[in-house]
Amino acid sequence: MATGETEREAHVPEEQDGTAAPRTLAEALRARGDEGIAALLRARPDLLAPVPTDLTQLATRAGTRASVVRALERLDRFALQTAEALAVAPDPAPYPALLALMAGDAGDAAVAEALPGAVAVLREQALVWGGDDRLRLVRTARELLAPSPQHPSPTGLGPTVAEATAGMSPGRVQEILQAVGLPSTHDPVSAVAALTGLFTDRTRMDALLDQAPADALGVLDRLVWGPPYGEVGAVPAPPVRWLRDRGLLLPVSARTVALPREVALHLRAGRAHRVPEPAPPTVEPAREYRPQVVDGTAAGQAYTALATAEELLKKWDQGGPPVLRAGGLSVRDLKRTATALDVPEPVAAFWLELLYGAGLLAPDGEAGERYAPTPAYDAWLELPAARRWARLAGTWLASTRTPGLVGGQDAKGRTLSVLGPDLDRGAAPEVRRRVLELLAALPPGGAAEPDVLLARLRWERPLRGGAAGADLRARLAVWALSEAETLGVTGRGALSGHGRALLDDPDGEAAVALLAPLLPEPVDHVLLQADLTAVAPGPLRRALADALSVLADVESTGGATVYRFTPGSVRRALDAGRTAAELHAFLAEHSRTPVPQPLAYLIDDVARRHGHLRVGAASSYVRCDDDAVLGEILADKRSASFGLRRLAPTVLASKAAPAVLLDGLRSMGFAPAAESAQGDVLVTRADAYRTGPRTAPAPVPDGPPVPDATLLGAAVRAIRAGDLAATVTRKEPETATTARADGTLPRTSAAETLATVQAAALTNSAVWIGYVNAEGAASQRVIAPVRVEGGFVTAYDHTADEVRTYALHRITGVAELADE
Repeated sequence: MATGETEREAHVPEEQDGTAAPRTLAEALRARGDEGIAALLRARPDLLAPVPTDLTQLATRAGTRASVVRALERLDRFALQTAEALAVAPDPAPYPALLALMAGDAGDAAVAEALPGAVAVLREQALVWGGDDRLRLVRTARELLAPSPQHPSPTGLGPTVAEATAGMSPGRVQEILQAVGLPSTHDPVSAVAALTGLFTDRTRMDALLDQAPADALGVLDRLVWGPPYGEVGAVPAPPVRWLRDRGLLLPVSARTVALPREVALHLRAGRAHRVPEPAPPTVEPAREYRPQVVDGTAAGQAYTALATAEELLKKWDQGGPPVLRAGGLSVRDLKRTATALDVPEPVAAFWLELLYGAGLLAPDGEAGERYAPTPAYDAWLELPAARRWARLAGTWLASTRTPGLVGGQDAKGRTLSVLGPDLDRGAAPEVRRRVLELLAALPPGGAAEPDVLLARLRWERPLRGGAAGADLRARLAVWALSEAETLGVTGRGALSGHGRALLDDPDGEAAVALLAPLLPEPVDHVLLQADLTAVAPGPLRRALADALSVLADVESTGGATVYRFTPGSVRRALDAGRTAAELHAFLAEHSRTPVPQPLAYLIDDVARRHGHLRVGAASSYVRCDDDAVLGEILADKRSASFGLRRLAPTVLASKAAPAVLLDGLRSMGFAPAAESAQGDVLVTRADAYRTGPRTAPAPVPDGPPVPDATLLGAAVRAIRAGDLAATVTRKEPETATTARADGTLPRTSAAETLATVQAAALTNSAVWIGYVNAEGAASQRVIAPVRVEGGFVTAYDHTADEVRTYALHRITGVAELADE
């Protein structure tokens, strides 16, 4: 067997009810009901890949190292402490012995109350099996949790007397017996048993320790709670020598001694752990606010979140930064994005990852690959504000992308970049959800201290991923609190009403209903000011916001957005095909204040100069009816890089591309317009650049998902049916060849096979068959024949739980089932 869990015991007592105690984990599973098997598969879904053929295979798989490690990582601290105590207890251990290890000689009411639940959890997950009189930790778990010099136990206990004296000479063992006043024995086994009996006898041990020098007791005090190993010199100090002579310290190497487990337990008053933790740390509210204040604060942050997301993607409307060769965004582009959004770089990384996870941002897949909004972004913009927020919040809750890791290093020392590979962490969704669940357990408006939340999470998953994994989970929890506040799921550290609804309903319908009334209604006007700015007193309607974003630049965001009109922004509107008259009419229509005279002058001035120069492709050219303007351009030193030369009084040719020449002339203070090959002015629409259709990246799961009820039911039926076929008692025909020692199936002749299945069809009884399919795979099955004709038997297959047809010539052997 792979783990040894299915091997037989030499002696197994009968249970009190008269039924035999399970001899193996497979037998213990066989005694469970369907609900018990389903509970095991639900708690350890890795056992379902693929579905075990029978309970023996399920038990073997449940004892494999990888599966046991995963199961141990999902135990809470007290269940894990219980497993650690069983790992240092005798095998098998009666329940009272386990209780003594957990509660100590003095007892502990809280431990005694919580221990049955912990044992039930271990038993449900098939980490412990057997009755309360013979509790057995599966062998793989014992090997992982038992103390060893290479892998110290969290209990701090060392080797037993038998383990520490395994390589000791018989004469030395007899000397120890003599030193502690025990009679000599004739063999090492009885000597070790006598010494173990002394160390486990509280009265005699107290008497022995009463004789110990004070310095020797000090040595024991330093080792009692671990680590239990100490180094000694070539000539041990008198206290160490006194302890070593009496076996209270036993040598494990030439320069190392160990405190025997039995001695440590006596000094600890029987406790395996210094501090048992039967109950999780309580999460109490550190601050309390009115729920309305929390909801209002969170809603304001949700509005800001939507504005930030739209601002970021709008800046990349014509295509964003390039994609690094290894994937992701460069450090320089991340800094630029953070500066443009006026947020710290970690916050910019959060927004980029969130929009990428929501499928609103992706690489365009072109030759010079760069990031750009996806077509889904346009559909997202058309949604009501509350639904847009629910889409982002739902993505955050389920995403395995971890922006907090940006700037760190992977296992190979490479820097992790935003939107790059290796940022998925399967534990992230679980930690985020658990943090919100702990906040949801508080009264509405209650906020907890982060340290208290971290202590609770550490209790719930103490082994998750080892030391590095525990540190990651702590960082994930801290990031989750910060990100929830940034996104508007929480307000002032307390879970909002729409955050609670999102937690209960991942689709977000309830959250949308709660958040929508709290968000400001879109407005259809702005307030124009004499300093060439416009103030939007709230979120603008989509059409107005789009038009205004072309005509003006966003200067600041918040409760009110401030737009600034510049010559460049007005020229942008003119390039998009708007005329000066249309711009005046647009502002007059949507402003609650009169159009300021400076703004009207700005529009007219830019419009008067717009298109005065024409740029085309020569590589490019500039033409203008006023040859003095062209002379001014040629005389300007800033135009030297364009390679300009006069072709005619009104035409200049350039070696620069039209787009470069346009930007250069604009930087020199001119207002050129592009023209087509036919000489018409090119209108530059504000059309946005989009990637091809993209699907949102799927979260990377942290192990197999928890199976649903339908899958669990089908799996349990299949395992039960397979187990029936594997364990059913059969009656062999008198002429059947008996099973050989190598485990091959018994065989019957074709005539005997046909007669047996025909008889079973007539009597509506089940039979056992050995069958080899077309691929040559052999299996054992229990079938109930319905019809036998044409060389085939149609039967209900108990193993597969369905009706199947079998070729008679592929049945290797058949046997009736025993009456019992």
